[in-house]
Amino acid sequence: MAYIRRVQGWDRVLQHPLFHAVQGLRYRKLEVILTTSINKLGKAGDTVKVAPGYFRNYLMPKILAVPNIDKYRHLIAEQRKMYQPKEEVQEVKVVTKTEEDEMKEYQAAVNRLASSKLVFRKFFKVDKEIREPVTKEEIVAEVARQLFVQLSPENVRLSEPLSSMGEFEVPLRIPKSLPPPEGKPYWTLTVKIRSR
Repeated sequence: MAYIRRVQGWDRVLQHPLFHAVQGLRYRKLEVILTTSINKLGKAGDTVKVAPGYFRNYLMPKILAVPNIDKYRHLIAEQRKMYQPKEEVQEVKVVTKTEEDEMKEYQAAVNRLASSKLVFRKFFKVDKEIREPVTKEEIVAEVARQLFVQLSPENVRLSEPLSSMGEFEVPLRIPKSLPPPEGKPYWTLTVKIRSR
């Protein structure tokens, strides 16, 4: 049942009795289901309350959210089942290194040391004498950086630092279980010192 009222300039204005009852509707929030994650609002699949205008003008046209009704709830649940990756449970196998594997790694590392040349570039004084001599620690650091082999200073047999330019054979202390290369009594590392 509609009421007719006279207003200035209008002959008739239809007003429904529920018109006044729903005046607070614009201040109410709408429940919607988010289809994608939105910053400061929620994750995909969450049910959140938003202003009707925000939903109508922004979320719905870009299909970022759908109304919270049974039909859409069911569609979102089915979509999750389809697109959500299935977790496959795999047993984690702990592989322990055997002594044989460790020996193979040591052998590969020592072969890399023996077959390559470590190069240092230094400033030198007169008579091809370098300003800062090369120490065990520098050799160990450069082996780790250039050859990717971890050594300790105890593995390098260097009685005094290398203080002149040229190529040197630096003896290494390697376990006796790894036999030295043919023709040599022990493992060596070739170190070349050159000017910058």
